[in-house]
This record gives sequence, structure tokens and C-alpha cells, in this order.
Amino acid sequence: MLNFTANLSLLFTEVELIDRFKAAKQQGFKAVEIQFPYSLSAEAIQKALQAHELKLVLFNVAADDLLSGGEGLASVPKKQDQFRQAIAQALAYAEILKPEAINILPGCCHDKNRQRDYLETFKDNLCFAVETFAPLGIKTVFEAVNTHDMPGFIIHSGEHMLAILDQLDLPDLFMQYDSYHMQRMGEKPDDFISRYAEKIGHIQFADCPGRGQPGTGQINFRRLFSSIEKSAYSGWTGAEYKPVGHTSESLDWFKANAEPANDPAP
Repeated sequence: MLNFTANLSLLFTEVELIDRFKAAKQQGFKAVEIQFPYSLSAEAIQKALQAHELKLVLFNVAADDLLSGGEGLASVPKKQDQFRQAIAQALAYAEILKPEAINILPGCCHDKNRQRDYLETFKDNLCFAVETFAPLGIKTVFEAVNTHDMPGFIIHSGEHMLAILDQLDLPDLFMQYDSYHMQRMGEKPDDFISRYAEKIGHIQFADCPGRGQPGTGQINFRRLFSSIEKSAYSGWTGAEYKPVGHTSESLDWFKANAEPANDPAP
């Protein structure tokens, strides 16, 4: 069976972030991930994880203005000092929370004439991130995002992620593969994961289009989950979707695919 995480930035938003750890545990999750945890202290998150016996698998480095339509942080040449400050912030959280991976969002380039400069900056920043997190045994991952939702996103395909991995050749650097974003770009996530599983550090999913839970779009999740399970990928699979309705009503996929609780001994 697959090991699933609940993304607390999108799931269980019916309650405050600090209360989503309890909500995830009550629904049977053993692990969680958070896009940007920085509205809570690392100590508060650690306390919630311990109280509900949860593992924090992944979080993102801060991305500045990316979610409000800006270019973000990790690729913008004039923001390299700010990026290093964001890495220091993530490191401080990582030393306490000990995630398996930390994600870098490449961001956008709104001037096509500067794409080469932005890509070179992004690669330099990835190297710095790996140098920072690898001594803690933490993988650095980076993510491709579809250009329908975020026009100008500089990394927007699986092949593009592979090219960067080949160019940098860093043992602690991996792809974060999001089936929603790549399906939106016309890729076949199940085929890609089957071929390149050993280069993937984290997988996320949502249905497409709409980014809702499985069953609200076009993705065949029976096939996708089977492909992940049969592949060489051994990490966690993150539910990063926007529930249609209450989160608790969106979890039929989880009940059908999560590892069942052990039956009591006779």
C-alpha cells in the first residue's frame, strides 16, 4: 500500500492550521506536509506532531510574492540575498522538525529575454540549498508547475526537471512530481513516474482540471496509484488538492488505498 500525507495547507481548512494536525490524525493519516509553515513557530508544530503522533514529511522554502502573482524568489537574480535568508529560515525549522525533504519553488520569469539569467540563478540557488540541507540528511526537491495556473513559471515539465538534475548531478537533489500540474501540461504522470521513479523525491496529486480530490476530474487514480506502487519510488505520496465540499467528505480515495489498521490479535 502507498504511504499518504495530508497537505495541511489545502486540506482541513475548515479549522485553523494548528488544529489540522488533529483533524488529519482523526481521519487516519500518519504523516502531513505543509506548503509554508512559517505562520506557526517550529516549536508549536513540533508539539502538535508529537501530540498526534504524526510525521512532517515536507515543507517549502518561502517564495516571497509568488502566490500573489509575482515572480517568486528562487530564480530572481536580484533576490539571491533574500533567497539565502529564506534558506536560513527553512534550516531553522528543519533542525527542529526534521522533514524528509524541503521543496524549492522555482518561480516565474515575466520577461522572456531574461529566462536564461533566471534559470542560471535558480541552479545556483539549488546548489546552495543542497549544501545547506544535505548535512542534515534532508533531500532538496524542486517542482514543475503548469503555466495555465502560473504563466511564466520557468520549470513546467518533467523533462525540464530531468535536464536540471542531469546538469547539476547532485546526489541529494530530486524532483517533486505533482501529477496535477504535469497532467495539466499534457504529460502522462503514471508513465513518467514508472520511468523516472528513482529521481523523484516526493510525489503530490490532485485531480485535473480543477485540482479537486480524486474523482472530480480526468485522472485515472487507480492506474496512477498502481504505477507509483509498482515503481522504484519508496517515498510518501502527498494529497495536495482543494476539497470539493468538506475535507472529510473528500477522502473516499484514502479509505480505499491507505494501509488498513491492524486487526487485534484473536
